[in-house]
Amino acid sequence: MMLIDGSAASCVDGGDRGLAYGDGLFETIAMVDGRVLALDQHLERFERDAARLGLRAPSRASVLDDIRRLTNGRDRGVLKVILTRGSGGRGYRSPVAQCERRITTLHAWPEIVVPERGLCAFICKHPLSINPLTAGIKHLNRLDQVLASRSWPADDPFEGLMMDPDGGLVEGTRSNVFLVRNGTLATPLLERSGVAGIVRAALIALAKTQGITVDVRRIAAAEIDLADELFVTNSIIGVRSIARLSGDRPRIFSAHAVADRFAAALRRACIIA
Repeated sequence: MMLIDGSAASCVDGGDRGLAYGDGLFETIAMVDGRVLALDQHLERFERDAARLGLRAPSRASVLDDIRRLTNGRDRGVLKVILTRGSGGRGYRSPVAQCERRITTLHAWPEIVVPERGLCAFICKHPLSINPLTAGIKHLNRLDQVLASRSWPADDPFEGLMMDPDGGLVEGTRSNVFLVRNGTLATPLLERSGVAGIVRAALIALAKTQGITVDVRRIAAAEIDLADELFVTNSIIGVRSIARLSGDRPRIFSAHAVADRFAAALRRACIIA
């Protein structure tokens, strides 16, 4: 079922600027056991990033009503809330009187099968574009991720790690990335590109309360080879340890204690499933 501005619908107007130009943003939210996880955090980011794009966020009441209608009687699923600049005809300049469009959908919960040897990742050949003005925003322009995914290896790894054009690690195609080395936790700085994830923020905040330093900085690709532990995060997969890196520079990561520790704590905080 899809709701457009609160009304049931089966299609979106062909002139929508989100469709034509990626002019908008979205949130992907987990619902588990009939409970929507980290809803406040998602809505706060949604409103903050809408303002950065010059979009008027819908009222929280309208979004909450959409969610209530879509999840009524459901136990588990993935909610997606999209905000576009609405329909604007041809041309990049937005209409003077823009009328934002809210699109809310519910999708089936993905089943993640962990192989006996653990989850595998690879390094994508297609880099992430750099744009500090949109860095951190979960905007609709995901073309870099789409192009990176076109070269997905035949052995079907769990995630692809994306670099910037300078060779620095930024994120996964659908996740944020953390490295652990000698007990120190590090995650890429997202000042030039990437998505500032809800789970990433919650994990960094949680680490601070436990006196654990998270080094948020630029991370060179070579540091992946030196890491004791590598894990990825997002609102649907939670916290997932990567056991193997495939491709030209294969690597085995045997440690996962830090990821397990934070996963358990974030579950108790109802941030992840």
